[in-house]
Amino acid sequence: MEAVLFIGLQASGKSTFYRQRFFNSHVRISLDLLRTRNRERQFLNVCLQTSAKLVVDNTNPTREDRARYLEPCKKRRYKVVGYYFQTSLPDALARNNAREGKEKVKAIALYDVRKKLQPPSFDEGFDQIFSVRLHGDGFLVEEWTQGQDHV
Repeated sequence: MEAVLFIGLQASGKSTFYRQRFFNSHVRISLDLLRTRNRERQFLNVCLQTSAKLVVDNTNPTREDRARYLEPCKKRRYKVVGYYFQTSLPDALARNNAREGKEKVKAIALYDVRKKLQPPSFDEGFDQIFSVRLHGDGFLVEEWTQGQDHV
């Protein structure tokens, strides 16, 4: 059983990464899709009760935000993997401006998440952490090791 938590600004590539890497193997939990925390919590519980592999595709900028998923997943003995999407605010703003419709978020939302964004840490309960950067048409993924300093 595996739970994957995405961490990063809007327009940093999280949903595209999900489609490329996890679409055929993991259920996607996204507040954008479920619309309320209550629905999200209920859906997470169903996934945990059925031992489904899952990806939480939200910004998850703070330790507290991530704890709402880490704690129940660890109680169910899930392996929890964090993917930290690293991008600059100007790059995220540019990608967001290229979006249309509901995919485009207000710029203030990116500033807000950037202000709160805390890199993940193994002491939160992650079993593995990866750094993800957009690279050309794809992604550069690097595994973090415990004890390394990451910013």
